[in-house]
Amino acid sequence: MSRTHNFNAGPAALPLPVLERAQREMIDFEGTGMSLLEHSHRGATYEAVHNDAIARLRRVMEVPDDYEVLFLQGGASLQFAMIAMNFLPQDGSADYIVTGAWSKKALAEAKRYGALAGGKARAAADMHVDGVCSRVPQQDELDLDPGAAYVHVTSNNTIFGTQFHEFPDTGKVPMVVDMSSDILWRPIDVRQFGMIYAGAQKNVGPSGLAIVVLQRDLLARARKDAPSILQYAVHAEQNSLYNTPNSFAIYMVRNVLEHLEDVGGLAAVEKLNRAKATLLYEEFDGDFYRCPVEESSRSVMNVVFRLPTEELEKRFVTESQKAGLVGLKGHRSVGGMRASIYNAVPMASVEALVAFMQSFRKSA
Repeated sequence: MSRTHNFNAGPAALPLPVLERAQREMIDFEGTGMSLLEHSHRGATYEAVHNDAIARLRRVMEVPDDYEVLFLQGGASLQFAMIAMNFLPQDGSADYIVTGAWSKKALAEAKRYGALAGGKARAAADMHVDGVCSRVPQQDELDLDPGAAYVHVTSNNTIFGTQFHEFPDTGKVPMVVDMSSDILWRPIDVRQFGMIYAGAQKNVGPSGLAIVVLQRDLLARARKDAPSILQYAVHAEQNSLYNTPNSFAIYMVRNVLEHLEDVGGLAAVEKLNRAKATLLYEEFDGDFYRCPVEESSRSVMNVVFRLPTEELEKRFVTESQKAGLVGLKGHRSVGGMRASIYNAVPMASVEALVAFMQSFRKSA
């Protein structure tokens, strides 16, 4: 079977062995005579998968014992609201570091909730210049409130192609970080964060699932006035089984995590990711292919670039698709090109893209 080179920003590429395993197990899961999609989420068969997924995430990320691991629905966008509903105190405040569209939306949700239930959310930095973010802020550019309930950060911006390579120092204020587009790309110290959350559909699994890693000390501060299904404490008490979970997505996450362990864990994944990004960034000459992101802020996951004219960009998209390279058109809000080279994108795909770029430059 011939597979395309998938550079979509999300839902995105999944490891081929994981897809092949799902194909084998789709009709009859582990000899039960049913698909896992048909199993009760209260049954022992699914429960084993569920708990294995949690255990593997703990192992792969080295999650400390005093953190909860949750699987929730609604993707990262629901988390924008849940974070404020749980952790923005009445008459309190929260800081948001705005580095693109998603952090801007997260701040907007927090402001909306604060207006309804008390509490203020503010931008501790906003990196938009003429509607574009070309870098992440330096520490001395942050206007952080030491009395804030939390500081929200988006670790990687899929649209503008920027990424925090070193996280801000928030002092004693818990950092809440949206890692939707770069979770598991490298080892991290989980203890830097009060909470990590991520939509699964870029680096971990299919869409429709959010992963949350939450410090219990922060959880203990959570408000109790949100609807039950929007309280992190309720989901933690029920092992993410308060309501029917996205069982197939959790199964796929479990298999992706097993695959990551098989290939050597996050240290090996980081080495490959950096090699892919280096190969691609080396193709930018500042003339024909230009990266609009400051070098120190360039993303290892989402590589954005421009060509000399929009007409050439349109031609690049058309011809690249014919060559089996899909998902290279930039986000509609900024245009240009974007190659999302998440964990599951193999080096062979990046090599194919670079070869196409070289050929296209010569023919333009």
